[in-house]
Amino acid sequence: MKTCEIIGLEKSFGGNHVLRGIDMHLSAGEVVVLMGANGAGKSTLVKVLCGFHDHDGGSMQLDGVAYCPADAADAISHGVVTVHQSIDDGVIPDLDVATNLMLNQLTEPGAGLLVRDGALRRAAQKVADNMGLRMDVRTKVADLSVADRQMIAIARAMAYDPKVLILDEPTSSLSASEADRLFTLVDRLRTQGVAILYISHRMSDIRRIADRIVCMRDGEISGTFEHAPLDYSGAVTAMLGHSMTDVDIDVQHGGQPILEIDALSLSGSAQTVSFSAQDGEVIAITGLLGSGKSALADIIFGLQSPKSGQMRIAGQPYAPQSAAQAVAAGVFMSSKDRSTNAVIPDFDIANNMTLPFLSQFSRATLLSTRAQRAAAQDMIARLGIVCQSDDDGIGTLSGGNQQKVMIGRWLLKDCRVLLLDEPFQGVDIGARRDIGAHIRATAKGRATLVFVAELDEALEIADRIIVLNEGAIAGQHENRGVDMEALIAQVSGPLGAQQQVNT
Repeated sequence: MKTCEIIGLEKSFGGNHVLRGIDMHLSAGEVVVLMGANGAGKSTLVKVLCGFHDHDGGSMQLDGVAYCPADAADAISHGVVTVHQSIDDGVIPDLDVATNLMLNQLTEPGAGLLVRDGALRRAAQKVADNMGLRMDVRTKVADLSVADRQMIAIARAMAYDPKVLILDEPTSSLSASEADRLFTLVDRLRTQGVAILYISHRMSDIRRIADRIVCMRDGEISGTFEHAPLDYSGAVTAMLGHSMTDVDIDVQHGGQPILEIDALSLSGSAQTVSFSAQDGEVIAITGLLGSGKSALADIIFGLQSPKSGQMRIAGQPYAPQSAAQAVAAGVFMSSKDRSTNAVIPDFDIANNMTLPFLSQFSRATLLSTRAQRAAAQDMIARLGIVCQSDDDGIGTLSGGNQQKVMIGRWLLKDCRVLLLDEPFQGVDIGARRDIGAHIRATAKGRATLVFVAELDEALEIADRIIVLNEGAIAGQHENRGVDMEALIAQVSGPLGAQQQVNT
């Protein structure tokens, strides 16, 4: 049964024709994944659905009845509810979980001015239990993890008893284990008969959650994939206009080794990792959760000690005991989960970006703000960070632009080894390519290791791809005509003999 039907939808902004005759439908109990590059029209389509924009042509129906929301409140009253990518748009961090979960009821006409805490918490606990949430409802939302805040935002949306739930990049700031919790919740909502429009560019999400894939490109539907098994490669091609492996990478190799890893044990097992990274080379390290990817990054950056093995930088022994020692040796690392590990919420863009290098912008004890801000402004221009100025608060930026600031932090100064742990987390394909292009353009003089879970991200940035599986190298591929079936098999295991470089 079609819960929501979109027929020939059109939308323009001046001379910019953004939606060009969109036809699609959402059915009860179905998860439709909407894929599209930056500028494809996804956001505009969502804003029309949730009443933020009017449409210029075409029509929409809910349960066979004409649907044309005047605003977001009107859309919600009709049963179309959106959980936006910016998590704090769906929760109030300064209130506790119970108040957040019950806020819709508390603000209804006739709700009364007095609130009984006990009754509020009992009602909130019932909502939490129904949604499979396991948390103390008295906890302040600001003190929760990103994943828990995302769950609460979805639970609040479900309080409206939606017919259609729109989830916009819901895993963009989540770890793999946190994303699994979200998927379990989505499975629960699907069985309850909710029609779900799930917007994502992450192939791991899509493989796990999609009943059907709809692709957009240049304001049009460029492909629909609904027959099992779903054609993921075909969906990417429909979205991008070219194959995932058809990337414009001028593969670099043959430089002098900068970082050498020799029989490094990541987990204490008999399996070890050995490889070298050369001057100017960008290597993508990929693998599933538990493959050793995070452990390898932590060891190189001095956050963890290896069980055995050695490392060398430019031929000299390298065994950092802390991050400070790693930075002193010219090894920089941009960590994942920027909201907890990188961003300083009270700082502006310039101070966030230059934080590790303030001493290099100082004379004696005086900070040269002119030099500091000039460096930040130059990086803002290089990475295309969308902001008014370098003194904007970091919290005013979109997730993708915050990520660009964090990457820019470690590109401000030259280093010998640059480690980028999930550098594309929370960014769309356009921003991803901006970041990747700058990383490659500045790669000479260092070795760059990019730790990514998504294969399309690895293919867009790397000269070479190394696959880890259970603490060992399962395969290596030069990024030219990559055998995708072999690459996917190595990522998923089981681990066989170490593969030779695939050229």
